[in-house]
Amino acid sequence: MSQFNLFNPPTPQHTSLDELFREMMQLRDDPLASAGTNVVISRGNPQAKLMIIGEAPGPEENIKGKPFVGRAGQLLDKILEAGGFNPETDVFITNSVFRLPPGEEGKSFRKPTDKEIEYYRPYIHEIIRLVDPLIMLLTGNVACQSILGKTGITSLRGQWTRLQGRWVMPIYHPSYLLRNPSREPGSPKAQMWDDIREVRRKYDELTKGKESL
Repeated sequence: MSQFNLFNPPTPQHTSLDELFREMMQLRDDPLASAGTNVVISRGNPQAKLMIIGEAPGPEENIKGKPFVGRAGQLLDKILEAGGFNPETDVFITNSVFRLPPGEEGKSFRKPTDKEIEYYRPYIHEIIRLVDPLIMLLTGNVACQSILGKTGITSLRGQWTRLQGRWVMPIYHPSYLLRNPSREPGSPKAQMWDDIREVRRKYDELTKGKESL
């Protein structure tokens, strides 16, 4: 897929998610193909109006072929359920980078590079176009860089942005919450609770009356 300006995507190139996913599963020249890791694209409901965009697959996601299925994913599901969302029917979950970046210095994986984020960006924007969510949650700095073109999750989190007619909110990545388990006022977990309640409010506002249409 061709590269493009972040806020002016190119002419649509696919008629369905199935068509796009078939193309992605055949990727052989992407920057992480040589690592021998699997293409991991999505889980959840492609008809959902809430989309969550993560960073990149971890080791467990690489094995199971779905994003957010490890400890961070289990926590994400609990957060969604606390906000009144069913993780399988109310949400569509995908990534910014679709292969596990191989680890360095004894680590099992690493943060994606700018080049890797840039390469996969057209694919995530095509996924967004085809799913057509009302709300997108960006988990962590990699997702913010891919979609918003900027980072700084501690200052971006909890703030709504309008992008191509959609409501976008950065939130902490669940793995960050696992490393910061405190529930004290002002802690990352307390801030996440505030954020998911605001997401629930916005979701209800946007979908009110649409279920019967």
